[in-house]
Amino acid sequence: MSNERAQFIEKYKTGYKAVVDALAGATPAQLEHRPGPGKWSAKEVVHHLADSEMMSAMRLRLAVAADRPIIMGYDQDRFAQKFNYQSRPIESALQSFKCARESTLEIFPLLNEEDWKRESWHTESGLYTPAKWLSTYAKHAHDHADQIRRAIASAKTSEKK
Repeated sequence: MSNERAQFIEKYKTGYKAVVDALAGATPAQLEHRPGPGKWSAKEVVHHLADSEMMSAMRLRLAVAADRPIIMGYDQDRFAQKFNYQSRPIESALQSFKCARESTLEIFPLLNEEDWKRESWHTESGLYTPAKWLSTYAKHAHDHADQIRRAIASAKTSEKK
């Protein structure tokens, strides 16, 4: 295994904890605060992570096990609206995110070099491989943990006014 891949896997492994740490101590009002027009609340980000992680888990499985599959993109803003991210509790979303990530982590040791290079086609980003998938999703939760921290910080600033 390459050093870069090992680093991506380690980062992927710590993504759930990064999100939980970002949420720590936030009040319900802080979780629901939108930091600006068109910006997601921390709560909405958590629901996005759950949906995205479940979708990404299947994308990886298809990329590895199917012959040149088409990997479908989806409209994340439509998901947020249609599935009412802002009004739903986050506990089951966090659990879904955690379980999808944990089950995917169990797959990594089963993959050989040829598996990491298998080609598929993503409807939004073109040529897609499990290696490309990993480079994307290794940082995904960490990037959203930063977004959660910013949304909560914005809520705290608004509370002081």
